Amino acid sequence: MGMTHIVDRRLNGKNKSAVNRERFLRRYRHHIKKAVSDAVHRRSITDIERGENVSIPSRDIDEPIFHHGQGGKREMVHPGNQEFVAGDSIPKPQGGGGQGQGQGQASPDGEGMDEFAFQITQEEFLDFLFDDLELPNLARKKLKDTEAFKYVRSGFTTQGVPAKLDVVRSLRGAHARRLGLAGARRKKIREMEEQLADLKSAPDDLDAAFSHKDQIEALESEIARLKANVRRIPFIDEIDLRFRQHQKQPKPATSAVMFCLMDVSGSMTQMHKDIAKRFFILLYLFLQKNYKKIDVVFIRHHTSAKEVDEEEFFYSRETGGTIVSSALKLMHKIIESRYSPTEWNIYAAQASDGDNWNDDSPVCSKILADSILPLVQYYAYVEITPQDHQMLWYEYEKIMERFPQSFAMQQIADAGEIYPVFRQLFERKAA
Repeated sequence: MGMTHIVDRRLNGKNKSAVNRERFLRRYRHHIKKAVSDAVHRRSITDIERGENVSIPSRDIDEPIFHHGQGGKREMVHPGNQEFVAGDSIPKPQGGGGQGQGQGQASPDGEGMDEFAFQITQEEFLDFLFDDLELPNLARKKLKDTEAFKYVRSGFTTQGVPAKLDVVRSLRGAHARRLGLAGARRKKIREMEEQLADLKSAPDDLDAAFSHKDQIEALESEIARLKANVRRIPFIDEIDLRFRQHQKQPKPATSAVMFCLMDVSGSMTQMHKDIAKRFFILLYLFLQKNYKKIDVVFIRHHTSAKEVDEEEFFYSRETGGTIVSSALKLMHKIIESRYSPTEWNIYAAQASDGDNWNDDSPVCSKILADSILPLVQYYAYVEITPQDHQMLWYEYEKIMERFPQSFAMQQIADAGEIYPVFRQLFERKAA
């Protein structure tokens, strides 16, 4: 049985439906954004590896159809009519859209859902996710890379500082140089010494013309000269010195931990939490570009702090006041017990509406400066409020002045400011 090979010679044959798909996504943008928004509310921060299924109401995909009617004025009599007479109005059936042919299952609000559903890719999902965050094109590819370096051995050099002098390598080179320079002389000395020994052991002739005395003196003189030359070869010379050389290479970053700190007191509404969640998703995407393994630690606080899972972090309801230092103390405790800075790259993002007990704000400043910032790669604070700043903001401003490379803070008033603020927080800073 033969095989059939189909060769597609059309221009843009492989992606022939790309334009149609883009047009389709634009047409049903409202429904896709709603599906993406629902998915963000339902999904975990770390669940961004897939797209999303989208269903569209049937009323939005129906096309107008023109067909021929029967036309004219006609009178018809239907048998079995015991309820209506001419001129009566027929009431609308109860139940809204109902379940007609091809309409799928009925919905409680009277809006039938069509059987048609489609899948959007991860890239399309992210585009719609960040659509209202004013995310520019290719922004995910331009997020700042982490800069971590290590020094590795890269051979030896003849110049360097005394601290990097390799004594063993230098002495080995000096010994090789002496062998190279004195080897031929020492070999000749050994041969001449053997000749000298043979001459001294042979009996001397009585005839002065055949005496070995002159040969012996000549050999002894030449041996002495060669030995003097050998002794003049220095034990170690400047050209023998070898210094260890190190080269700066990017350090492979493999593990990172992301601390998410959020105020869940009564003043933090669900709107505040949704904005915070989108900010945390951006941070996770940023870290995913650079690290193979990422742990996420959720710490919520009101008057006390607690490590929780993501569901409780975003959707639990709390009332009461705010003591931010409780979350910072818990974060420091978790770092000490589970995330050694020598093995983990530590990032932290704190979201709050700025409310805090005033006497606690200086305590927060001290904990950050003394215990947390020396251990972390970066700490970002976002204040989600359009109102005036409170004491916590002004204390954190002092921290930013002291630690400009590892601490940043910005204010967010609405969802449209999330990405610009994120870009400012994580922009590449000059060394």
